[in-house]
Amino acid sequence: MKPVVLSTSEWKRIREELHSEYPKSVFALRTKMRAVLGFTVREHREWVEHAVTDPIEWLGEKWGERTGNYIDSVHLDFYDSRKKTMFLLKYSEFIGRG
Repeated sequence: MKPVVLSTSEWKRIREELHSEYPKSVFALRTKMRAVLGFTVREHREWVEHAVTDPIEWLGEKWGERTGNYIDSVHLDFYDSRKKTMFLLKYSEFIGRG
């Protein structure tokens, strides 16, 4: 099953909602989180490379030099399709808004 990929700001808002609904013990152990919520959390950092070709982006790098930056995200690995569907229905207002 494909994970739900969230930005760090999206996950922060959803996590605050989850903390208001569930006790802290649910978030302490991955096995309990998986049993109660149906997913586990995995933080992901990806290096995205691009060439400097735009004069506005050029800040001392050589023209055409390959540069990049990290993009942080949070992956929710679901193990139950019903719980994934309910999660998406419940928290869809927080997803896709940055």
